[in-house]
Amino acid sequence: MNTENIRVRFAPSPTGYLHVGGARTALFNYLFAKAAGGKFLLRIEDTDRTRFQEDSLNEIFESLKWLGLDWDEGASVGGDFGPYVQSERLTLYKEHAEKLLADGSAYKCFCTSERLEQVRKEKELRKEQHGGYDRKCRDLSAEEVNENIDSGMPYVVRLKAPLDGSISFEDMIRGIIETPVNMVDDTVLLKTDGFPTYHLASVVDDHFMKISHVMRGDEWIASTPRHVLLYKAFGWEMPVFAHLPVILSPTGGKLSKRKGAASVMDYKKAGYLPEALFNFLTLLGWNPGDDREIMTVSEIIASFSAKKISSKPAVFDEQKLEWMNGQYMETYPAEKLAEEVIPLWRERGLSVDDTEYAAGVVRLLQVRSKRVTELAETADYFFKDPTGYDEKQAGKQLKEAVKPALDKLTAELPAIKWEREDIEGTIDSVAASLEMSAGKIKPALRLAVTGVGGGPDLLDMLLHLGKDCSVRRIKNASDYIG
Repeated sequence: MNTENIRVRFAPSPTGYLHVGGARTALFNYLFAKAAGGKFLLRIEDTDRTRFQEDSLNEIFESLKWLGLDWDEGASVGGDFGPYVQSERLTLYKEHAEKLLADGSAYKCFCTSERLEQVRKEKELRKEQHGGYDRKCRDLSAEEVNENIDSGMPYVVRLKAPLDGSISFEDMIRGIIETPVNMVDDTVLLKTDGFPTYHLASVVDDHFMKISHVMRGDEWIASTPRHVLLYKAFGWEMPVFAHLPVILSPTGGKLSKRKGAASVMDYKKAGYLPEALFNFLTLLGWNPGDDREIMTVSEIIASFSAKKISSKPAVFDEQKLEWMNGQYMETYPAEKLAEEVIPLWRERGLSVDDTEYAAGVVRLLQVRSKRVTELAETADYFFKDPTGYDEKQAGKQLKEAVKPALDKLTAELPAIKWEREDIEGTIDSVAASLEMSAGKIKPALRLAVTGVGGGPDLLDMLLHLGKDCSVRRIKNASDYIG
């Protein structure tokens, strides 16, 4: 294998959303290509027409782009080895199925679905380990085949697997994997509708698209012997195979669409940042060789090596993901984060017209927020006056004893420069004049301007809200006391 020309592909089927397990597969292919200076391709495997969903195809594109996994060639961007959508390559698959039929590596099978189901049930009753096809049509004579075709009987094309021995291949992650041939049935290559199965289409495409390394989930290990047979039947050089470790849910069991694996877009909607999800998924089955966890894309690419991919299962820990997202939230550019959160604020009915003001709000709140949605949900008071006060906090802070201080601040604050030192000095002087502690007044001020007990630094918040807004809200709180 010429490792100087690394070409890898991510080949999803548009039969549902792109869940995080699929995204991890795409991510490892992307990183492997970028670390080696190779090419990352996107191929759409849409030959299962009964399950094809146009919306799923669009979401796959959106999910990959949101994560930052831009492909060098493939669907929607083109390249020298297209088309990159399998339903547009049917003639190629049929031609190669015919080649296998011609040299005796494949045969036409006329068994009905009802018969195949009966065979499966009988093998289950006999408790046979391998429940595959019984090869009834494998040795039909040319005359029998022609008679069936002339009578209009539908057929599939099956691979003629060897009847003894074993099939082995070297996995880049797991080493030599050997499979007895009695575990490999005569796989269907071409269906009655003329569409190929995954096995034929993927092998043909990987060959003609010059794929050097096939990196995919470990669920494909059982299928790889079939692919090895196909490469041998065609006389083609095999790519290097690498089967990635399974991802487990925190409660055990494989993470999958059927077992609650969320889609990439679900995490976007839940307020996660693409860089955080990228970083998190990278560490599911790979590590940089040290104790680093928060890494930029360029740092990950510089450290990435297939030798560091583990064969052991990885656990998808959402608490760890949320922690990691919080780390990114702290240092994320405020202007960029504002672009994400402004639409969410508007969905909440908030009037957000000043993007510079919005970015300032982000700077005040981002260090306290683990997700963009959390940031969206805790900023209302920056855009509208409180309509009430936290009941528990109001009982502690908005008492008769603090009303004189709020009244004096309402009177004195309009006359000062709206700068940090002047605001703090005025609060201190008002406290001293009333023989009160500034520490008693500030919690009441915070509640007055926000309606809640927590939040960013009080003076930073007052500065950002502005003089008129702050004074108005302080007066409203004083009026609330009575």
